[in-house]
Amino acid sequence: MSSYLITGIAGFIGSTLARGVLAHGNQVRGIDNLSTGKRENIAEIRDRIDLREVDLLDLKSVQEACRDMDYVFHEAAIPSVPRSVVDPLESNRANIDATANLLVAARDAKVKRVVYAASSSAYGDTPTLPKREDMLPSPISPYAVAKLTGEYYMTSFWRCYGLETVSLRYFNIFGPRQDPASPYSGVLAKFITQMLKGQQPVIFGDGRQSRDFTHVENVVNANLLACQAPASEAAGRTFNVATAMRIDLNETFRVLKKLTGYTGEVKYEAERAGDVKHSLADLTLARKHLGYAPTVGFEEGLQRTVEWYRGQA
Repeated sequence: MSSYLITGIAGFIGSTLARGVLAHGNQVRGIDNLSTGKRENIAEIRDRIDLREVDLLDLKSVQEACRDMDYVFHEAAIPSVPRSVVDPLESNRANIDATANLLVAARDAKVKRVVYAASSSAYGDTPTLPKREDMLPSPISPYAVAKLTGEYYMTSFWRCYGLETVSLRYFNIFGPRQDPASPYSGVLAKFITQMLKGQQPVIFGDGRQSRDFTHVENVVNANLLACQAPASEAAGRTFNVATAMRIDLNETFRVLKKLTGYTGEVKYEAERAGDVKHSLADLTLARKHLGYAPTVGFEEGLQRTVEWYRGQA
């Protein structure tokens, strides 16, 4: 049995990771300041986890949380491009300062490995597809800059202190428990909940922008693999986590019409500052060094997600 610390445990991805870790018979401790996470996301597993309601900017509390932990999944962030454009200083504190605190605490606690939720936004809007980890980063938004800085911190702590770190660049994650109410939430969570209610969804732009949409169960699998891969294969490195397939928003809307029974049309509005036109991952390195392969495809993931939201309604 191993012990895992999950930052942002009450969030969409963090709470799903917690369930995955528990399912393997391991112990879970979680950190969350509940600024974006929700208690209901972990309500059914609350009695099985050690929850610390603290902020990652509180170094002493983070040091206490890291004590006796084997692995750390660093999911905590303010994961919003538009929000970072509005308030870059908030994004910097939550996504850079907090990450540095966590790494110092993990180093001092002699944690075996830290697995970091990096972002495909680091690639920016370069036209080359698919995106490979050896491509020169070109972040557009303050959020992308912050997440990329987190990767550099991860690598530096491996090189300077010998703390094993792995960065996983997530591509457009979706699934149950993603918050559709936030103005900054993922497009699929919004689309699904709006269409189930018969409300008109909005596409920012012409709908031809494409995404490598990735179901959250693939993320759980990638994180667990990143913990177990030999240091010679993974430590200090960055890997894409996605499906290596892309679909544009217009086609996504058509698929969701069938799944939700929505009969209306979509509304188009001006594109948003900082948004990337296309994303598509190359998974060569993740397959080779982590043994990662997506297990849940796009349409299967959509079906699961629609059914979950329908059940919540």
